[in-house]
Amino acid sequence: MSLDPALVEILVCPQDKGPLSYLEDEQVLVNERLGIAYPIEDGIPVMLVDDAKPWPKAQ
Repeated sequence: MSLDPALVEILVCPQDKGPLSYLEDEQVLVNERLGIAYPIEDGIPVMLVDDAKPWPKAQ
């Protein structure tokens, strides 16, 4: 499921208020400045600081 580009454009990281990169294949929104990613579940971005995962993922 793909996110609306207009939504991606207005979403910001709740920690540093900066822009996020949308990775459709991974279904995450990534903040490369902080090295974290927010999951997208059932087409809904989960923008909770406690749910952010380290990014890039450990191999």
